[in-house]
Amino acid sequence: MTEIPAPEPLLPRYGAGTLSDVLPALLTSLGTGVGTDVGAFDLPPSRAAGLLLIDGLGHELLTAHAADAPVLAAMADAGPLTVGFPSSTPISLTSLGTGLPPGAHGTLGVRFRVQDTLLDALSWKDGDTDLRERLVPEQVQPEPTLFEGAAAAGVEVTVVSGREFRTSGLTRSGLRGGTYRGVHALGDLATAFLAGLSGPGPRLAYGYHSELDLLGHLHGPGSAPWRWQLRQLDHLVGMLLEQLPAGALLAVTGDHGMVGLTRVYDADAGDDVLLSGVALLGGDPRARQIYTRPGATDDVLATWRETLGDDAWVLSGKEAVDRNWFGPVGDGMRDRVGDVVAAMRGTAGVVRSTAEPLMAGLPGQHGSLSTAEQLVPLLVAPPR
Repeated sequence: MTEIPAPEPLLPRYGAGTLSDVLPALLTSLGTGVGTDVGAFDLPPSRAAGLLLIDGLGHELLTAHAADAPVLAAMADAGPLTVGFPSSTPISLTSLGTGLPPGAHGTLGVRFRVQDTLLDALSWKDGDTDLRERLVPEQVQPEPTLFEGAAAAGVEVTVVSGREFRTSGLTRSGLRGGTYRGVHALGDLATAFLAGLSGPGPRLAYGYHSELDLLGHLHGPGSAPWRWQLRQLDHLVGMLLEQLPAGALLAVTGDHGMVGLTRVYDADAGDDVLLSGVALLGGDPRARQIYTRPGATDDVLATWRETLGDDAWVLSGKEAVDRNWFGPVGDGMRDRVGDVVAAMRGTAGVVRSTAEPLMAGLPGQHGSLSTAEQLVPLLVAPPR
């Protein structure tokens, strides 16, 4: 019997078709002079540009469930794009907002090390401790955002997202700039988004919706609840297309895809083999940043490789940087890369049943370098 070789990782196409190229292309469409590098795609000229980001909308998932989303499936796709590594929300949204790869903006995991602290980039906490004063978001991610640059160039910028995210560390670090419109549900998201595109140009409206990703985590990608949510979002996009103001372009994308876990390694299991020599274990179940104790890196690398085998690509941090997993890593950001980095293959994950009980129980996960997680669409409706 011929052995089928394990798939190679899908390396992000930094500068040639990733999420970090989307806002520069939209701003070029507006003719602003901001974001002149359009990357691997070009968009038609517009008076106003709207970008709707649907959390968890992967290219492969949308293709597999096109019958549930006929409006989205019928839109022209300028992608698929790769999202960057790790392929999780805080990394992807910061890449989108700054126009930079992860190595440059420094948000390198759902949990990553900053000044010897394991920072949760979604909650901006370490455990129950709010870190927004000690680890100031604008200093943790000091690069200017494209929203700031566009507003300074005279673009009317509107950011439409959950009311609860208005002052979050992630918003302040990667999505700051423009007027923030906090919303509660699909109805006010749609009206605030359309309002951001109405009036004299140039205008840029960014809208974010989280619940497809939530249901994928809770029930699994492609599950019945996930598919019902996709149908609702397809109806939303259809209504937005009907109501788009004259001269407005609409683009729809995602921040990652998702896989359903079928094979789980528990780092908090009784033998603790995966925690031996580890000072901090960051990342998420599909992409782990492993920060080692002094002198333990070689042993930790060998242990993770032996334990995970063909279920992961396990590299030293130097190897991951040299292979361009994060894009060019900027000054001061190298210490945020794990001494060992593990990207999971197939449908395997490394969970922590004690330290991360909620995350450990979720059937849907993302973060790695598979095509299911890396590829997202860039659906475009040109101005009328």
